[in-house]
Amino acid sequence: MSLRESASAVQAIEAWPVPLLQALQRLALKQKSPGRHRQPVAVIGPGDAGEAECAAAHAVAHALAGAGMVVICGGRGGVMAAASRGATEAGGMAVGILPEDDDANANEWLSVAVPTGMGEMRNAIIARSGVCLVAIGSNLGTLSEMALGLKWGKPVFELYGGVQLPGAVPAADVNDLLAKVLACLLA
Repeated sequence: MSLRESASAVQAIEAWPVPLLQALQRLALKQKSPGRHRQPVAVIGPGDAGEAECAAAHAVAHALAGAGMVVICGGRGGVMAAASRGATEAGGMAVGILPEDDDANANEWLSVAVPTGMGEMRNAIIARSGVCLVAIGSNLGTLSEMALGLKWGKPVFELYGGVQLPGAVPAADVNDLLAKVLACLLA
């Protein structure tokens, strides 16, 4: 199997439909090649997200990290913590770009915490760093990251968003979101 072997990774991927599993395996092969994505996938969303948003962030980050992608986020709670936990549990890396000048508020699942002291201006670093942006849930911070990503020509995918930004690609559910992100990463 091309995806990283771990008990939680095997349990999590068993739930994905076969076409998604095949795409994840193709991504895992790509990530082992010279043509791999060196930029991470940005998983963005509210720090006070609900259960559905957090479950989606965990699942998507787990799948992508298990296929060799690094996940970058804001490094705090909610969607950010769920994505960090998913990536780490899959044996991958989670990078958090923190607004504070220390890592006191970093979530416990980060592989790397980057305190910026920039406040919400750190959203620009997250948006610029991602090969694509995966927005799960919505608040003003998430919308700012999405808008910057779109301005810079980054593919932006969204699930459970409250506001549809022109150019952002909406997803119907977690499977649809992952399928669209994988299509982008494998193009």
